[in-house]
Amino acid sequence: MRPAIAAAAAVTTLIGVGAAAIAAGRYASDAALKAPLGRPLPGDPRLTVHATAPGRLTLTRSLASLRPGTYGLEGPDVHAVVGAVLDEVPHAPDTVVRRLERVSHGTLDPRTRVRLTPQVHSGDPASALGLKHSDIDIPGELGALPAWFVPGARDTWVITVHGLGTTREHPMNIMEFLSAHHFPVLDLAYRGDLGAPRPPDGLAHLGDSEWRDLDAAIRYAVRHGAARVVLHGWSTGASMALHAAANSSLRDRISGLVLDSPVLDWGTTLRNLAAARGTPGPLLPLVVRAAQGRTGLHGDRLLEAADPNGLRVPTLIFHGPDDTLAPWGLSRELAARRPELITLHTVRHAPHAAMWNAAPVSYEEALRRFLTPLM
Repeated sequence: MRPAIAAAAAVTTLIGVGAAAIAAGRYASDAALKAPLGRPLPGDPRLTVHATAPGRLTLTRSLASLRPGTYGLEGPDVHAVVGAVLDEVPHAPDTVVRRLERVSHGTLDPRTRVRLTPQVHSGDPASALGLKHSDIDIPGELGALPAWFVPGARDTWVITVHGLGTTREHPMNIMEFLSAHHFPVLDLAYRGDLGAPRPPDGLAHLGDSEWRDLDAAIRYAVRHGAARVVLHGWSTGASMALHAAANSSLRDRISGLVLDSPVLDWGTTLRNLAAARGTPGPLLPLVVRAAQGRTGLHGDRLLEAADPNGLRVPTLIFHGPDDTLAPWGLSRELAARRPELITLHTVRHAPHAAMWNAAPVSYEEALRRFLTPLM
């Protein structure tokens, strides 16, 4: 009986280890797939407000607070916008002074804890930018998808789609620019967003299923007068744009793609997200397998969508080497393989999906040059 008992004990142990591994994998993948709506992306520290003065804000000194450019600042019941670092203003060695552009709502009191965010605007296009818009519902496969529509004179529409850690307020960063160039803009909320249907499994799929909501937005645009559409996506929104360009039944209406910080390898991004949110290193190898098992994610679908040999339309990529979530090297490889069709605009000193924030003027000039032939 002893060999049988030993064998049974070994099997029981293996089952226990297997169950523990499955549970650990689910825990690790939750860090990437179950992030609450609008939760800040990991990697940046919370900053403390030390002092305010007219047009100035003093913050904790860190690599994040020293970044060049224009950023939103979010804290409990407060949203503000900060601009350039003001080195000439006297300050303590452990602080940094930035130009305070505006406080959208709330109060920046000393000791308030805040984070930088690429979302510069809060509200809707009318309240934030003074742009006339319509609140519309787009029929999607899971239900109605809320969207903002800003009218324009052209018959080429720009459909914008946000990504990880942001909401449909993020594309308002470029909405004023697009409206000034007379493009109709359709800014989409998709499954899992506030007011949109929840995904059946309650998990993010990093664009793998969400792209079908973007496809619904393309159908809406074509039905309502768009002769052509340009898809402008950030992060996983850029992945959605690539899926749509490869798989939509209306892909012949897509005349261009703008990909900001595109997620081109979801497995790497999953591991980076989980690591940045504190998942222990030994659990990271389980993240991708657990995510595949829970969501049906399959890397080949994204690889096929991002295959440069399959791209049919002009593509502009905004990306840079300081993105720790979606590797910049993949964007460089993509652009190098189709230089006649793909343009890479490199942005330095910018975290994930904050390419506009780091250099708004050069971003919009590159976007203007790209869009002009597509008007």
